[in-house]
Amino acid sequence: MSEKKPAAIPMGRPEIGLAGPKAKDAKKTIRTLSEYLKPYKHQLILVMTFAFFSTIFSIVGPKLLGKVTTKLVEGLLAFYGHTGLLTDFDYMGRIIVLLIILYLISSACSYAQSYIMSKVSMDVTYKLRKNISEKMNRIPLNYYDTRTHGEVLSRITNDVDLVSQTLNQSLTQIITSVTSVIGVLAMMISISIIMTVAALIVIPLSLVIVGVIVKRSQKFFKGQQEAISELNGHIEEMYGGHTIVQAFNGEQESVDLFDVINDKLYNSAWKSQFISGMMQPIMMFVGNIGYVVISIIGGYLAVKKMVDIGDIQAFIQYMRSFTQPIAQLAAISSNLQSTVAAAERVFEFLEEGEETPDHALATKVRFSGKVSFQNVHFGYTKDKIIINNFSAEIQSGQKVAIVGPTGAGKTTIVKLLMRFYDISSGKILLDNTNIFDLTRNDLRATFGMVLQETWLYNASILENIRYGTFNATDDQVIEAAKSAQCHEFISSLPGGYNMILNEEASNISQGQKQLFTIARVLLSNPDILILDEATSSVDTRTEILIQKAMEALMSNRTSFVIAHRLSTIKDSDLILVMKDGDILEQGNHTELLSKDGVYAGLYNSQFSEEAE
Repeated sequence: MSEKKPAAIPMGRPEIGLAGPKAKDAKKTIRTLSEYLKPYKHQLILVMTFAFFSTIFSIVGPKLLGKVTTKLVEGLLAFYGHTGLLTDFDYMGRIIVLLIILYLISSACSYAQSYIMSKVSMDVTYKLRKNISEKMNRIPLNYYDTRTHGEVLSRITNDVDLVSQTLNQSLTQIITSVTSVIGVLAMMISISIIMTVAALIVIPLSLVIVGVIVKRSQKFFKGQQEAISELNGHIEEMYGGHTIVQAFNGEQESVDLFDVINDKLYNSAWKSQFISGMMQPIMMFVGNIGYVVISIIGGYLAVKKMVDIGDIQAFIQYMRSFTQPIAQLAAISSNLQSTVAAAERVFEFLEEGEETPDHALATKVRFSGKVSFQNVHFGYTKDKIIINNFSAEIQSGQKVAIVGPTGAGKTTIVKLLMRFYDISSGKILLDNTNIFDLTRNDLRATFGMVLQETWLYNASILENIRYGTFNATDDQVIEAAKSAQCHEFISSLPGGYNMILNEEASNISQGQKQLFTIARVLLSNPDILILDEATSSVDTRTEILIQKAMEALMSNRTSFVIAHRLSTIKDSDLILVMKDGDILEQGNHTELLSKDGVYAGLYNSQFSEEAE
């Protein structure tokens, strides 16, 4: 075990001031983001205007305070010189009132620009998330097959959040910082050109220090982001499979791997934070040297009557205000770099290839259930075909079993039938209608599917069964549950049909989950059934009851059954024996046994195993 380290820093957005990963094509990303901001150009102009005036009004303040200071000094000098109290309180009062008004206007402008920019950034964020959500339903399944869930979620959450925060904060900061630099420089020059030149000598030194620190921290920050990503992935995997981890005593190995990744994050994080944290004290040191220089020069010029005492005080304030926006611009530049990279990842997702558009030629009707596969070819990639010249004729009302070893292409055939994937060549017909002549929604509404892996969501049992048939009444849901043989145990649960299933549905058994999904299909009353190992997670007694319910459901309805236990599909009208994407044999149970081929070998081996 490694030595205990402090907890890793929070896994959120990059700290401002740390350089993030660079975008591949920053110009294109900025152009795309500009398109999202285009409808808000009038609001952005208002934001810039308010930010400009807010900054200008606040910049005038030190100059006016300097005049008040000068009047006070003059009055004190006159008092101690016994020449009388010459302080002009009326003048000072007018200046103070003017200052209050200016600061109030500055605050009002700042509030207005913050309000408008927050609204704009939230609108853009809303639109981005809406577009991503809609895009997720149009992207082919093979996109998700080649990427982790964490990667997709990161684009929807972290990347969009970073873009939103930058729009809300950094854009107005850029305006105020640039305005401050220009305005403050003008005010400094108006006080004294000599003092301004002396102050500007310090600026290049500050910029060099900022540049060196940002460059040194960049590689550590990149390592920090990579380690955060790796740590997130590890936690997601281990939490998602925590039952398996515990069942196989993998806790220690998981903790050891976590420690390794956490050490990497710790080392890169503290180095990046330490190096970037050096910026503030070094900048303060350089700034203090500048103040000393300005105080000496200002004192000399005051003695020579070239500047007033109040001007020195105002100049020091301006000098402090001058270095601050420069440091902000340096910090914003690195933050913008991370933001552009995040925006690029979001736009890359939005530009991903989509499913071929629907071009419905046929209207949605009830199908009798006749299905025809004609010379179907399919591969996830062009150079790897996994379904080879698949042909089969299924008549209306037939029960079709698809069997074969793992990886034979059984589930793939069903996914092609429902257009989760599009075939490479050939035809699939429903009642002589090409499935490509139907919209995906109409096509999929024809099928009822029960998969080996159940899917339930955080809602009541009633709503989980009603999913997909949203207009079904409570009585219809209960009837479906009775047909699926789950009404009795639902009634015995706390809350009955109104019991809320938690996120992982861990408060019910796997068999009960499967029964709910079967009830869901029964409720939808589809034209064609697809059962992919539908009873694999149910005990033998419950399986017998479900089989009876299924027999009534499959009566006069075409059904596809994918099964490993051949004893459950002996009564099928047609059995397709597949291997490596090809149909090796087809026929009913008796016909295939008489051939003494692949099916007979599979059946006899399973029968002998069950007998043992």
